[in-house]
Amino acid sequence: MKPGNRSRVHRAVSMVPIPSESRRFWQMRRVDFDIGSPFALQKKGLFFINQRSEPMIELRHVQKKYRNGSHTTHALHDINLQIERGEIYGIIGHSGAGKSTLLRSINLLERPTAGSIIVDGVELTALPTKQLQEQRRRIGMIFQHFNLLSSATVEENVAFPLKLVQTPKQEVKQRVDELLDLVGLSDQSKKYPAQLSGGQKQRVGIARALATNPHVLLCDEATSALDPQTTNSILGLLLDINRKLGITIVLITHEMQVIRSICDRVAVIHQGQIVEQGPVAEVFIKPRHEVTRQFIEQVVDAVDLRGRVKDERATVLKISFLGESTYEPILSRAVQQTGVTFSILQGTISRMKNTPYGQLVIRIEGSRPAADETIRLLKEHGLDVEVYEHGLV
Repeated sequence: MKPGNRSRVHRAVSMVPIPSESRRFWQMRRVDFDIGSPFALQKKGLFFINQRSEPMIELRHVQKKYRNGSHTTHALHDINLQIERGEIYGIIGHSGAGKSTLLRSINLLERPTAGSIIVDGVELTALPTKQLQEQRRRIGMIFQHFNLLSSATVEENVAFPLKLVQTPKQEVKQRVDELLDLVGLSDQSKKYPAQLSGGQKQRVGIARALATNPHVLLCDEATSALDPQTTNSILGLLLDINRKLGITIVLITHEMQVIRSICDRVAVIHQGQIVEQGPVAEVFIKPRHEVTRQFIEQVVDAVDLRGRVKDERATVLKISFLGESTYEPILSRAVQQTGVTFSILQGTISRMKNTPYGQLVIRIEGSRPAADETIRLLKEHGLDVEVYEHGLV
């Protein structure tokens, strides 16, 4: 580190919530680091340090089989995944694809028939029962249907995991108060689940899942039972928790909108196999598997050029924009420079998590050399261009 940067390092000292081994609620500790380090992340004004290079979660050759007499059902086939620390990782698949089995394998609620599950550097599949139970406290879980205790109040539901491990009473109260404030339910603490809306129940479930300071939060179709507006509020809460606490979140869903809204990376599961995975933007813009394309069509209309008339002077392009280029007049400048004309057949502009993106399907008219030059200019500016067919409109 350069001497002139040392003062910047000391100014970057921040109060960061870090789980303590000796106490069961978040403590504020001082952390000093070089703000130029690639391992330093700034989230909502708080600094987190990733001092370990291995993934938070790793699945190696995981298989799951169910036997019923002479019949064997293969729920998971040779699953290999790496989920990085602090990211939000989505797993999407149709009903029966194996996504719930996969999620529940991470904390061994479903024990794999073969393969290894490693969480935070610990191989869970190799642990005896008592040590496995200890490790599970570092993995929170929320459910589609909330799974709250109907006879307990909101605060009692949130306190339940802490009481199970005999946390001192004063620490329980402090932790519950912190969590209810985090999820926006401080004024609902004395109510029972029957008195809450669906969104409020899920917020209680999230607070309860965070009670033991987990490093990982598993979300089992957490928004499937909610209306669209409430779904957006819960997704916003999960994103806020990820930013504030640096917790790794793994969620499963059958809705591409959920993946697009908050996930950093995604895996597509089909018939018990991972058929595609990668950064959300990459998978979304350039899907390789038919199942992935089906999910993307939930939020973006498929390009349909059937019934169009062929014209030798026309070329149909699909142009994908990502990041700030979404808002720049790149297409306009390119066609002005080459002299072609264009019309928009289909288009969308939206966001993937915090990243703006757009897709346009256009028809350009002009000579073949002019069309080729237009395509070259668009690619030169970093746009992804797919040529459907010269003369097809």
